[in-house]
Amino acid sequence: MDRLTSLTAFVRVVDSGGFSAAGRRLNMSTTMVSNHIQALEERLGARLLHRTTRKVSLTEVGKAYYDRCTQILADIEQADDIAGALQSTPRGTLRIYTATHIVPFVAPVVAEFLKSYPNVNVDLNMGERTIDIIDEGFDVAIRLTPPPDSSLIVRTLATWRHVLCCSPGYLEKHGRVQQLSELSEQNCVRHVLYPFGDEWHFVDRKGMPATVRVSGNLITNSGETLRRAALDGIGISLAAGFLIHDDLESGALVRLLPEYRPVELSMNAVYPHRHHLSAKVRTFIDLLARHSAEQQKLINPYA
Repeated sequence: MDRLTSLTAFVRVVDSGGFSAAGRRLNMSTTMVSNHIQALEERLGARLLHRTTRKVSLTEVGKAYYDRCTQILADIEQADDIAGALQSTPRGTLRIYTATHIVPFVAPVVAEFLKSYPNVNVDLNMGERTIDIIDEGFDVAIRLTPPPDSSLIVRTLATWRHVLCCSPGYLEKHGRVQQLSELSEQNCVRHVLYPFGDEWHFVDRKGMPATVRVSGNLITNSGETLRRAALDGIGISLAAGFLIHDDLESGALVRLLPEYRPVELSMNAVYPHRHHLSAKVRTFIDLLARHSAEQQKLINPYA
């Protein structure tokens, strides 16, 4: 078997946590991945991986071998980049995942990127779910909340805040909320990816943290569904300021408890750690960061 392919298969198994996931990333059958690992172990006369039905883990020999293999593959990639000028000119396919309701901020960057670098193809996916960047083969994800995997690289693009709001019709039916603690008695519609679960976090006028535990009849991963529910008077929402700015300006939604500011969050570019980041990823993230800085007031209109 080709030794370089076997080294690549071994590293991918470790990085993705299993043979099946590695096979998907390499476009290779699980059996073929296993054969490559077995060929390496037979050549070395040592076991590299502990295998169970649920996961694989490195042996002591495997850990040392993995560290050297990652460096070898990084050196080969760098040599290829230099030879092909990939480090100076983005090319290939860039796979991006972004939250649906920040597409208006991302789309202009994609268009500018394609216009500037005609040798690049972009595969842009949008949705409202938590993805596995490595397992699903994305180069970069644009998120409004911190990633659950701490091994990923996070670059902050902009800051943003939620706005506590509801429709005038909701207030007519249920009465105005006077205290933060009263939210626990209201129907609060919630986003499943809110980083603090059902405990909403705020900062008061003195800069002191304040929290309240809420509940309601709607929890979803769709920001637009929460907006629609708030507009229709179904409940109180903690909505992204950039998503409902026009609704607040028109009076379709009203801001509640302005003395309490929802905690500031960040819009991030998230990508796997690589010793040598490819030009297509590095250039796109730099372009995205510059555009986000220019659009900061639109992303965070209630800073």
